[in-house]
Amino acid sequence: MSEYGAQNMVTPLTRVMMHRPGTDMANADPAVWNYGGSLDAATLGRQHDALTKIVEAAGAQVEWLPQERDGLADAVFTHDPSLVTRHGAILLNMGKPLRQAERICHSAYYDQAKVPLLGEVTSPGTAEAGDCLWLDDATLAVGRGFRTNQAGIDQLSALLEPLGVSVLAFDLPVYKGEHACLHLMSIISLLSEDLALIYQPLMPASFYQLLQERGFELLAAPEEEFEASNGLNLNVLALAPRHGVMISGFPGTQSLMEAAGCRIETFDGAELCIKCEGGPTCLTRPVLRA
Repeated sequence: MSEYGAQNMVTPLTRVMMHRPGTDMANADPAVWNYGGSLDAATLGRQHDALTKIVEAAGAQVEWLPQERDGLADAVFTHDPSLVTRHGAILLNMGKPLRQAERICHSAYYDQAKVPLLGEVTSPGTAEAGDCLWLDDATLAVGRGFRTNQAGIDQLSALLEPLGVSVLAFDLPVYKGEHACLHLMSIISLLSEDLALIYQPLMPASFYQLLQERGFELLAAPEEEFEASNGLNLNVLALAPRHGVMISGFPGTQSLMEAAGCRIETFDGAELCIKCEGGPTCLTRPVLRA
């Protein structure tokens, strides 16, 4: 059995890369990193530990990126700098300039974890995994916006086409501007192979229609909770089909998923997530899904 491959969003999460929040994050200038205020190191740690316990209890093996004073405040959001296919990892080129060196950390991890490198996205291409959504193991939907550009999408297509994977691009709106983080996965989370939580007002029409054509049941999350959560009520990490984890405090979104037959666990992410534009999906880089 392979020890790597996360070419879908929902099968049981069994191996995952994470990074503890360190002093670089706690001491980061909010104006530079686009955080919603100063951060408390102890609270960051407690909230990250709470998520980690949920992930481990679901059966996933957590593997840690080294804790280094590298100035990479966003390194805790391990989802974005790489993808892991059944044939190896792809290093991405982050659209947020402050995060571009994170790919070096991921490359070192894959080397020691014995995950081969399939390829990489290089300048002028940019791509972030938050813009990459596996609809199935042969279809990758990609959001084209401020973090992922057409050159990056073209490079992803060239790497994945030989594997039989189609890459479908969809334009994202400006919304809150080029410095804010709006990924494709900011407006959708897959909960099973045919169930998705969405924020309907920001969905590209062609993407919405494609999901309907593919037979997805689409759960439209409450608009007021999307605004109150900085968009992170939509950020649900699937631990297994119809079993997920989200930030606490958004009962309308949680009850919507539970009414559809999902088991949803929660943790307090007010400091770690809402202030810093990243939820439980962003805090995890799946390496293997069973």
